[in-house]
Amino acid sequence: MSDIINLNRFRKKKKRDGKEKQAEENRVKFGQTKANKQKTEQQEKELNRHLDGHRIEDD
Repeated sequence: MSDIINLNRFRKKKKRDGKEKQAEENRVKFGQTKANKQKTEQQEKELNRHLDGHRIEDD
């Protein structure tokens, strides 16, 4: 026989887990100093410029 589960508890747990996942993403995304954000942005620009410079154009 299967275990009986309480659907309300299941829904609440699922909702809490979703909120915790979102909070973790926000901590990573918004938990940086301004200098770190600028440094990361500059690195991404340099990487994109480097990759675009090596792109082969098909005519």
